[in-house]
Amino acid sequence: MSRKLDSPVQTQMAVAVIRSSPLGREYHGRQPAGRRRVFVQTEKGCVLGMELDRGDNVHTVKRRLQLALNVPIEESYLTFGDMVLKNDLSAVRNDSPLLLTRATNHIHRSSSTPCLSPKGRDIQQKDKSGPIEILGQSNRLDRIKHMIKDIVKAIKMGIDPIPVHSGLGGAYYFRNSKGDSVAIVKPTDEEPFAPNNPKGFVGKALGQPGLKRSVRVGETGFREVAAYLLDYDHFANVPPTALVKITHSVFNVNDGVNGMWRKRLVSKIASFQQFIPHDFDASDHGTSSFPVASVHRIGILDIRILNTDRHAGNLLVRKLDGIGSFGQVELIPIDHGLCLPETLEDPYFEWIHWPQSSIPFSEDELAYIEDLDPYRDCEMLRMELPMIREACLRVLILCTIFLKEAAAYGLCLAEIGEMMTREFRRGEEEPSELEVVCLEARKMVAEREELSPKFEMRDDDFQFDIDYEEVGLDFTPKIAMDDPLTRATFQPALGNGHARNPLSKLDECIEEEEEDAEGESPLGFDTSAEGKISNVLELSVSLKNTMLDGKNQNQEKYSGGKVDNGHFSNSSSGHKSANEQLPASISFVDVTDMNEDEWALFLEKFQELLYPAFAKRKSITLGQRQRQRLGTSCQF
Repeated sequence: MSRKLDSPVQTQMAVAVIRSSPLGREYHGRQPAGRRRVFVQTEKGCVLGMELDRGDNVHTVKRRLQLALNVPIEESYLTFGDMVLKNDLSAVRNDSPLLLTRATNHIHRSSSTPCLSPKGRDIQQKDKSGPIEILGQSNRLDRIKHMIKDIVKAIKMGIDPIPVHSGLGGAYYFRNSKGDSVAIVKPTDEEPFAPNNPKGFVGKALGQPGLKRSVRVGETGFREVAAYLLDYDHFANVPPTALVKITHSVFNVNDGVNGMWRKRLVSKIASFQQFIPHDFDASDHGTSSFPVASVHRIGILDIRILNTDRHAGNLLVRKLDGIGSFGQVELIPIDHGLCLPETLEDPYFEWIHWPQSSIPFSEDELAYIEDLDPYRDCEMLRMELPMIREACLRVLILCTIFLKEAAAYGLCLAEIGEMMTREFRRGEEEPSELEVVCLEARKMVAEREELSPKFEMRDDDFQFDIDYEEVGLDFTPKIAMDDPLTRATFQPALGNGHARNPLSKLDECIEEEEEDAEGESPLGFDTSAEGKISNVLELSVSLKNTMLDGKNQNQEKYSGGKVDNGHFSNSSSGHKSANEQLPASISFVDVTDMNEDEWALFLEKFQELLYPAFAKRKSITLGQRQRQRLGTSCQF
């Protein structure tokens, strides 16, 4: 596809296709032999399961898709996570999802136009898979497999799923043979802004920036599964979750005329999560009664996966004693589709100001954190979810290292969360303390590379390509303006070509909290020279541009809504275009543009810089407590 996007239409409708790069993965492990089954999804949401023989290649897969679903395949790409499949399919594992995307200049202007698929019975004749098929072969999904058998039995008995009318995306309660809701299914093509969203939030193709710009449309499903797989020993109580191919007539397919396609069998790729009966969610219950251990365990998971959407509505509460409102309760965390972003984002942690999060970790919790191995986690996710992007895994590594080092230093959950959270000061969004450390580590890596005589910038060293000499910056992380995700998250302020030092901005934040700072850097670095870090972009964004991209989004999204079976009800905002509803956002740190050597050096420098940051955070916490005690003692 073209590296330059000249027209507004191309800019809006570009499909994210990642070329081979340091983050483009090779297939590790034994190559599959013999016949395999794959599930190919078009950017409009149509799904077809097919068996692959040894002689099959990308062309034959496209041809079968064209014959079965009547979709155009000219100038199209078949992608598998980060990889664009050239012709060989040996890297594709059994029961893997593939995505067929179109080249930029062949994208249809109307993203609500459906696939002209044949009748459901004709699809089923070509797609030999069952009504519900699990994607992948995890050994942790035995409970899901039993549920699926019961649900399939219920469907054959005429017990249909129930659409969930709350929320921004399409979701459905699937029932067992007794008529009880046992699973909630969320199709990937019915997410907010996806082509078949049933609530008016449409306008983007699968693979484009979504509700969070660092989470692509159609990719929240595997993140839900990742959160469950990373919750070792059911530590945080995440319900069992799987990625499935599921066929039913209840699902929504939009057309370009009246917004609803006539009901017929349609196959979808979706997240499939066990439904947990509960009494209410955290917004309807006093948080003081929540168990400390439950809050800590959910917070530990949220930090590891950089959860950008942990609000009260996705913390379900179940009473254990069955009586009263203030007895013992159990917390169940759900809705993890906005975790593991592709760049460092501003997280939202509802628990950050709860008193439980200021209590030190227990010995068991510290032992659990100490045993975490982010590299083992990444290998597990590559095996279980081979479509996951390497950028997501780098964020997981970074945040897990940060959690382990912070807990070992003695920081509590609230302090760790505060270091990861951005603040708004004087109408501008400031980088978090974590991001400031990352920026300084990036600077150190850049300086090391500039001094190295062997350093040579090559096109294949980077995942994203752009020449920043055009905008007058000496060195900037290389990003792709033809990748809509990075184009959306990185908003460089060109101006006179000089970027503002992020450490100086954090100095201003600390000075407001500590009168004796006297211009000292919050992390103990020398920041006297303005613009010392020349590779940092302008660090400002208007408060008005964050209504759907941070805490304001969560407050607006769920304010005034009522709970419907554990999920917030909220009226649709109407059929607005996705670009109207998605304001510009900003990313201070990009982890995708480093090759493996640079990434290893970055992590080394990152860990070296953490301890001054932890010491400063401790001093801030102590100062706040002293002021609180003084204020209380002076009351009469």
